[in-house]
Amino acid sequence: MKITCIIRYQIDPFQREAFQQYAENWSRIIPRCGGHLVGYFLPYEGTNDIGWGLIAFDSLAAYEAYKARLKADPEARENFKMAQTKRMILREERNFVEIVESTFGRCPC
Repeated sequence: MKITCIIRYQIDPFQREAFQQYAENWSRIIPRCGGHLVGYFLPYEGTNDIGWGLIAFDSLAAYEAYKARLKADPEARENFKMAQTKRMILREERNFVEIVESTFGRCPC
């Protein structure tokens, strides 16, 4: 994976469980549509209204193809609709970053 889309979500802190369900739904949808789901992250300590989603792709072209498949996927459309209906996501930001290969996945072994 060459690039990672980092999605920063400002969520309603009183709808943490709804955001967790939203994230869990993506665990089925994202791989099916061609993304490599690195993971979703809920607030734990500190700020209580920021969540994260990380999805990796081989290229921006792969991301564009993924977006097209996402728009056509019934479960993806339903997940977006659920988020809009519950109004749990107050703001969303997307940034694309490139992996520095020599640093990725390093362990203290």
